[in-house]
Amino acid sequence: MNNATVLSVNVGLPIGVAWNDKTVYTGVWKEPVSGPVMARRLNLDGDGQGDTAGHGGEQRAVLVYQLDSYRYWSKHFGRADFVYGQFGENLTVDGLPDDEVCIGDRYRIGAAEFEVTQPRVTCYRVGLRMGEPELPALLVSHHRPGFYCRVITEGQIEAGDTIVRTSTGPGALSVADTDALLYLPDRDLDSVRRALQIPALSPGWQGSFRELLEAENGAGSFSAAGASVATPPAWDGFRPLRVTDVVAENATVSSIRLAAADGQDLPPARPGQYLTFRLPDAGQPAPVRSYSLSSAPGTGSYRISVKHEPNGVASGYLTSRLTAGAVLEVAAPRGEFVLEDDPGPVLLVSAGIGITPVLSMLHALAEQRSTREVWWIHAARQASDYVLVGEVHGLLEELPHVHEHVYYSSSGGRLTKDKLVDLALPLDATAYLCGPMPFMTDMREALTAVGVNRIHTELFGALPSTNPGITGQTARPPHQPASPGNGPLVTFARSGLSTASGDGSLLDLAESCDVPTRWSCRTGICHTCVTPLLSGEVMYSPAPVELPADGQTLTCCARPTTELVLDM
Repeated sequence: MNNATVLSVNVGLPIGVAWNDKTVYTGVWKEPVSGPVMARRLNLDGDGQGDTAGHGGEQRAVLVYQLDSYRYWSKHFGRADFVYGQFGENLTVDGLPDDEVCIGDRYRIGAAEFEVTQPRVTCYRVGLRMGEPELPALLVSHHRPGFYCRVITEGQIEAGDTIVRTSTGPGALSVADTDALLYLPDRDLDSVRRALQIPALSPGWQGSFRELLEAENGAGSFSAAGASVATPPAWDGFRPLRVTDVVAENATVSSIRLAAADGQDLPPARPGQYLTFRLPDAGQPAPVRSYSLSSAPGTGSYRISVKHEPNGVASGYLTSRLTAGAVLEVAAPRGEFVLEDDPGPVLLVSAGIGITPVLSMLHALAEQRSTREVWWIHAARQASDYVLVGEVHGLLEELPHVHEHVYYSSSGGRLTKDKLVDLALPLDATAYLCGPMPFMTDMREALTAVGVNRIHTELFGALPSTNPGITGQTARPPHQPASPGNGPLVTFARSGLSTASGDGSLLDLAESCDVPTRWSCRTGICHTCVTPLLSGEVMYSPAPVELPADGQTLTCCARPTTELVLDM
């Protein structure tokens, strides 16, 4: 560790590579460069990634791999043709073994400083580059994944630089052990909990570990600082809920209050979750849409606040034609964008109609008479677009430690990264972001730049595929399969699609509908039914879940159901 050195600095821009009758756009081909290279916050100069969902960016700016692993794989495969950069790494190093380097360790290399954030993602592209398709699985099982770093201090680096550890990460959890916790069986749950307490661990891996704990422990059996508590959906499929009120909040947004058709209290939702609606009266086939809850989570009823989008079939029906007394088909509250039980500061950051889930969180904080430091940060086009503002102010007045900042873009007050940085936010805060994708990207980059690492985001719409970078194909929105089945009804909530299943697995059904197959433990499928693709980090295909045809009952999570709603 004390004598570690950089043997080679490797960069490469994405290229198109033929694979399985497709063209993969990938940056895994790296070549050594001579002389100094600038290490910047998002990348090394001259480097790039084809799959930015799984590689690159703030948390994965630089990939490191070791000479000792080169020697190991050379012997394993009986090959002597390896060159630096062969494993897709940016830095080939002598030293820094995966079983000694820990998440959160910081290293000085040349004029730059780096922090270890996560193991390498098990991506098929490294197998493609090496001509060894089984290599991604072997990197895990042989405990030699390599690791990613973020750039703490930008500066020039070059081959021959000495590597000096400047600080040790908390928790003493090695890269190899972290990798094994996510990908291998017989994991130690205490170690998973310990991993969740390491601030430097990338948000993607933190989310994966939270979901993993929920899947391992079953419904509601786990609780730890910073981790969500797993609960099964309050009911299977869809149930009728009665509309008790429709309130126009402004010219484009209406709030809809829902109650149980039998008059009983509805099960409490968690602050930040959403409801999925199937709306046959809005059109045929019945559109399926998801809307965040905007109300307090435990009132016995639900409220959503819907913006009327131009040409929006579902939103137009809900905001213009729906009246009190109507009955809607609604799936149980779902979603992992939820307020955590944490005593530290909380940042609620939203734009436009993205206010709804963080407003539910604000309700929860006010009901608890929380003493947490609460930062309410909202962006809108103009004052009239700031929906439910009176309700917001009433809740803020109930909290003792509040900071409110509102920005209107029409008057030159657009919320930018620089303005967010200028707020001097507490670095130990947990941030919740909801709004359009460009807004959330800017805000996440700004928060990360100032040192806020616990960041949660929410965006409705289909989740991105775990296999981006495929070119030569025309992207299609989710659609009905060419040959619908006669089995249990499956609803892909985020993709806005319901369809009857046929023979085959859930993966087969999703692919036949062009639904992005990013699986989650919270889909309602138990861990024994399907190997989850946790937060898009795991690149293995899920185990088949066979769907019975001809209207038979589907049993999932030890509960029989004739309908399944998935968070996809």
